[in-house]
Amino acid sequence: MLSSALVLLNYFLLMILCITHSNDFYTIDIVINKLKELGVEVLRFNSDDFSYKISFEYNNFSGQQILKLKGSDFEITSDKIKAVWYRKLWNVSIPENLDDNYKKIYYQEYNTMRSIFFESLKNVPWINPIQIDHEIADNKLEQLKLASEAGLLVPKSLFTNNSEAVRDFFYSECNKQMIAKLHGALSRSMFGNTPFFPTTLIHEEDLENLDSLIYCPMIFQEKIEKEYELRIIYVDGDFFTGKINAQNSIAGSTDWRAANDTRPTWEKYELPLEIGNSIKKMMNTMNLFFGAIDMIRQKNGEYIFLEVNPQGEWGMLQRDLGLPIGEAIAIKMANRIAKNELEINNKKHSITA
Repeated sequence: MLSSALVLLNYFLLMILCITHSNDFYTIDIVINKLKELGVEVLRFNSDDFSYKISFEYNNFSGQQILKLKGSDFEITSDKIKAVWYRKLWNVSIPENLDDNYKKIYYQEYNTMRSIFFESLKNVPWINPIQIDHEIADNKLEQLKLASEAGLLVPKSLFTNNSEAVRDFFYSECNKQMIAKLHGALSRSMFGNTPFFPTTLIHEEDLENLDSLIYCPMIFQEKIEKEYELRIIYVDGDFFTGKINAQNSIAGSTDWRAANDTRPTWEKYELPLEIGNSIKKMMNTMNLFFGAIDMIRQKNGEYIFLEVNPQGEWGMLQRDLGLPIGEAIAIKMANRIAKNELEINNKKHSITA
């Protein structure tokens, strides 16, 4: 597939838009460098640094919408962008010298303009499609449902802000072995050492201190007795898996990211075929081309699905294990956009024939 992509890339002049943020490094450079090696031009769009100038024009006669994006060192129209790598989306940074009275409208209008910009690119391939990416990331309950339907085991789960429901779940479903976690991440880092709310073990005495739950709904699940944890990176049908064992850590036995009393290391891991097939089925149902899947392998050999993060980190697996994840993302994108351009070109020929 790579050789065929290269042939097509030499035929089509392609530009990929990379949506990320100003503090992104390492992983994004791997992908961009590989794309350039394949002959693909890349435009990096830092979503938090909205110093770009955007203009939209609508031609009433032709019905065409023309978008122009101008940065400090480039100027491009949207028709030149043939694909989008949606890596990260951060909030727009508000200028410090802006009057407080104008900050709300600044944020509102720039977000609207940014959304219109993304919408103008809806007909080119996205990895991942932004709306689907957000829908899946924001709905952990749907994730568990689709994972189960695909043949994966999932933990018993409760999504609630009702303290009475939590107490009942603790005794009736979890046999006094229960964890709690947030729906989303407070921060994202491939190091696992930035401020975050870790998966937390709930003890019986904690049940008396759930009054504040009404202000912050959470996910409660049965505690899974783990042998080790897996981070599985899915790239359009391919898998790159790392194993990490933090069971010797008091702080990290429930969540490896919290291990501050020891330094668990990543190991390469071969995912069982049947688990891989179920993940492929789940990801196809979700319409995701990329995702970071977290799973637990129990001591009895069973694998338990926890969640999929459509924008999950993978740099630590490439850095520590040498897994060519960034290169795979670039090659898969090159193949997808080349195929899309070929289909468009064939349609044009069939119409004029």
